[in-house]
Amino acid sequence: MGFDLWFFAGLTVGLASTIICVGAAVMRKKPNDVTLLSVAAVELFLLVYLVASIIRTAGGAAIVGEAWEFWSYLATAMAIPIAGFYWAILERSHWSNYVLGAVGVTVVVMMARMAQIWYGTAIAT
Repeated sequence: MGFDLWFFAGLTVGLASTIICVGAAVMRKKPNDVTLLSVAAVELFLLVYLVASIIRTAGGAAIVGEAWEFWSYLATAMAIPIAGFYWAILERSHWSNYVLGAVGVTVVVMMARMAQIWYGTAIAT
């Protein structure tokens, strides 16, 4: 996969959000500004990543894997924090923080796959 600063930035934001949200859930706190804003930070990162990916491809950088797969992963990753946010707003219990915690980890896994697609690293089967 190589050294991808975008992946490591996403890893940092995603895991920080997960730690904050799971910590709040363990303390049996309801979703609050801190947990919701941590998930909003994940979404903001993904928006910046979207713009950067568009700029990189417009600048001539090629996606080695299937481009449709990369953009599909990115669109799905962008929908996950929004869904988790709405879940937490509608279900105001400490369990929602576990859902919010899953958002960060899920986005990190999807970022890893997007990096594999971008650089053409095949998954061993």
